[in-house]
Amino acid sequence: MPGRRGDRLAGKVAVVTGIGAGIGKGIALMFARQGATVVGCDIHAGHAAATVAEAAAEGLNLSSLHPLDLTHPEAARELMAHAAALHGGIDILVNAAAFGAFRWLEEMDYEQHWRRTLVGEVDIVFLACQAAWPHLKARGGGSVLNFASANARMALPLSPALAHCAGKGAVLAMSRQLAMEGGPHGIRVNTISPALVVTEATREPLQHIPGFEAQVLEKFMLKRLGQPEDIAWAAVYLASDESSWVTAADFNLDAGATAW
Repeated sequence: MPGRRGDRLAGKVAVVTGIGAGIGKGIALMFARQGATVVGCDIHAGHAAATVAEAAAEGLNLSSLHPLDLTHPEAARELMAHAAALHGGIDILVNAAAFGAFRWLEEMDYEQHWRRTLVGEVDIVFLACQAAWPHLKARGGGSVLNFASANARMALPLSPALAHCAGKGAVLAMSRQLAMEGGPHGIRVNTISPALVVTEATREPLQHIPGFEAQVLEKFMLKRLGQPEDIAWAAVYLASDESSWVTAADFNLDAGATAW
């Protein structure tokens, strides 16, 4: 199932940010396996290059612009212009790249932790959407997929996730407003809100915070942690024409955690 090939995104040009690891990597590879032409990016050049090499080994159409820091407006514009020039336009934007600093309130530095997290989780989405917007309009519409989180709706016990929760809540609200702005242009904007997915970023708390995994699983109706492929399959649906009547929606991919 995870490596299954198909044609659900055939003929689509997809820009996927944060392809070097985790959910971004999983989505980039899955989109390419489903027939999309994927242009990715990552701030970590080595990680992005490894993803491109993995795709090439499978014969997939995936390229990358790296290293690229999407917290700068000119970098976001460069990525979208590069993808459009290379492949004639953009049909899909997936904003998977993010950065969050995890500190308890009393230990949180305003600049280094709070503001840096909001830039790395909110500004980075805004800038990419703004840069992609004219390309999507020129194409007659398209699909934008942003990432909120289960933590936009519930606290994360045992984790100093204050800034992260605030950032993901902002992405959820911003995406609904973007869907309103995009509607007249045929641009659909949706969010996925995952619970804990096993990635390079989440392995640290899973391995080093006593009781953290058990605490997370206690809320899950399905007693396993998420994998990037769990998210990627939903992303395929939201990026494809199968979801042509879906916008301003939030998909809770959380093993039932937020349903309690």
